[in-house]
Amino acid sequence: MSSKLLRVYPSELKIPYEVKKQRSCCMELTNRTDQYVAFKVKTTNPRKYSVRHACGILLPRSSCNLTVTMQAPMEMLSDHHCKDKFLVQSVVVRDGATMKDFLPELFVKAPGRVIGEFKLRVVYIAANPPSPVPEEEEEDDSSPRSEVIGCEEKRSLVFNATPTYIRASGEEPSCAEVTAVKSRMDEEKECAIAVEEKLKLQYKMELLEETRSSQQQEGFSLMFVVLVFMSSVFIGHLMNDIMV
Repeated sequence: MSSKLLRVYPSELKIPYEVKKQRSCCMELTNRTDQYVAFKVKTTNPRKYSVRHACGILLPRSSCNLTVTMQAPMEMLSDHHCKDKFLVQSVVVRDGATMKDFLPELFVKAPGRVIGEFKLRVVYIAANPPSPVPEEEEEDDSSPRSEVIGCEEKRSLVFNATPTYIRASGEEPSCAEVTAVKSRMDEEKECAIAVEEKLKLQYKMELLEETRSSQQQEGFSLMFVVLVFMSSVFIGHLMNDIMV
């Protein structure tokens, strides 16, 4: 898993194999020396794989992560056997070297130049291996496990129902947080009900005031009509008396 210059992990690249889906895996390189080390990653099948940061320069005792991506396969394999391989080459460069100093000639064998090489083979693994299903055991509702399950169910319900209070933290809520949130929800619900009742009462009061005002206006109109009628009758009798 290592050479004189670099430590390569893992020793083989395990890539999930799934038809029509692109899959990736990671590779870690560690500079084992107190010198600057340049590296380059090559593969026997460059059309099939791409490597992010396929080359670079590692500072003394530093590490870096590479991402190996396999293009989406178009057919299912009868087995997961793969003959593809990767080669990690490494060479010492001058102190303070940068990518401007990175040249392909660095990895050409020459007198006095030591080039480290490490080979990795590709191993295909199932993309979604079936997980074993544990057998369920009969338990009493009063058992500690039942209480834990109840708490988890309660937490899940409140978590899904109240994203404003819990999901903002990015962490799964505890039972105490669930209880606090539920209490707050109940308080807000009661407050909303109280406001609604107050609005209903206010509307009823306004309606009652309008009804009273309408009744007063109707009563005034009726009284005015009666007065006019009585005045007309009185004036009529008065005119008759004067004519006689």
